[in-house]
Amino acid sequence: MGTITESVDVGVDLETAYNQWTQFETFPKFMEGVEQVEQLTDEKLHWVTKIGPVVREFDAVITEQRPDEVIAWHSTDGPDFAGRVTFREIGAQHTQITAEMNIDPEGFVENVGDKAGIIEARVAGDMRRFKEFIESRAGQETGEWRGEIHSGTVTDDGTATEGDSQLGLQGGLGTADPFGSGREAESQRRPADSYGIDGVQSENEFRANDSLGSDDDTTPTPGL
Repeated sequence: MGTITESVDVGVDLETAYNQWTQFETFPKFMEGVEQVEQLTDEKLHWVTKIGPVVREFDAVITEQRPDEVIAWHSTDGPDFAGRVTFREIGAQHTQITAEMNIDPEGFVENVGDKAGIIEARVAGDMRRFKEFIESRAGQETGEWRGEIHSGTVTDDGTATEGDSQLGLQGGLGTADPFGSGREAESQRRPADSYGIDGVQSENEFRANDSLGSDDDTTPTPGL
């Protein structure tokens, strides 16, 4: 399992770019082959991927998360899958995002020759689709979580002081989680706003612009 590294420059500020990546449940909007990501707790995730007719489910833990710097995770069962995404400000409304992915091709891609090449192309496509996703929203993230995680343990839950909460400001306090997890009070992770998940272009519309789309690759592979 080798490391695939892809970078993309997006036309939004550093904080907005980072905030969007904290919203794991929106990953299927731009990640090829990812059907669902459920945020179980601040540091625990459940992934569902679909590779052709084969559906795989596995759990993952967020190992590192520092606001405006880095988000990293790895699977704890099922196929080997680890990701690390870093953020660098290169202008007032310009951020460079670099993804380093370690994905076991044998765990995701079946019945094709160049498994590693297909996964590398899909990671590049995922980064392009993320750029389209966040820029189509006029630089407004669907939510945020400003807590910190080190070595898989939450060291700061991101709760503001003096009675304030990470919830709200965007879509209002108590906005329902579109995935029905009802974890607002537990994790303080801001849910998608009313303009967010349903208000952007569809997943298919984003992927129609991907030059590495289904015309060349008949077997979808999971993204980041």
